[in-house]
Amino acid sequence: MDWASLVGLILVIAGVVSGQLIEGGKLSTLLQPAAFSIVAVGTLGAVLMQSRLSTFRRGLRMLRWIIIEPPDTSKKNIQEAMVWSVVARREGFLSLERYMSTNGDPFIDKGLRLVIDGIDPIRLKDILDVDISLYEMEQRQAAKIWEAAGGYSPTVGILGAVLGLIHVMENLSEPSKLGSGIAVAFVATIYGVGLANLFFLPVSNKLKEIIGKEVTRREMLSDIFFSIALGDSPRVVEERLGSQKG
Repeated sequence: MDWASLVGLILVIAGVVSGQLIEGGKLSTLLQPAAFSIVAVGTLGAVLMQSRLSTFRRGLRMLRWIIIEPPDTSKKNIQEAMVWSVVARREGFLSLERYMSTNGDPFIDKGLRLVIDGIDPIRLKDILDVDISLYEMEQRQAAKIWEAAGGYSPTVGILGAVLGLIHVMENLSEPSKLGSGIAVAFVATIYGVGLANLFFLPVSNKLKEIIGKEVTRREMLSDIFFSIALGDSPRVVEERLGSQKG
């Protein structure tokens, strides 16, 4: 579990709530269903208009990474790579087949299969690099839905404010309705700006960092498979891994 994200989320909520209370305001003032509906639904619609449904769904699934970050298997992969290198050197590439489908990582299985099939090392590296590029593109596109939400929500919040003020102007003859209209106007702006800067954009940046780590891990594996396919000794593979860790 990523405690930094969890604590950050708690601090965001605590900061807004405490600020409202210190100023002598009421929490109920911040709870405006109309304002939230305008910002949330409007932002959702804008993001859906610019994204494919599959990309949007992938971005939603990635949200859990903010609290439960995918496990970092880099160290485990380095240990496995040394075993693959020794076994391939002693027993040949076909002996690597027993290591396939043992860790649930499709990228590792693909790399091992290419080595076992005797693919030319340069060609193998090209295939894996293309796979990495496609993975990175798809993941970053999915993460961008949160960045897009962070861009749209302040504008939608302003739209909500304008709608609230229009409602106020329409009811100038009814003072009892003025308070709710003004509240919707200002709270919509708070929702729009607050969600953008305290949730959507931080989520987007965190996901980009996680994706970057996974891309680096795959690039390391690509270099390992390339080295094994070249027939490098375990010592050379270890040196290559050392440069990766550095």
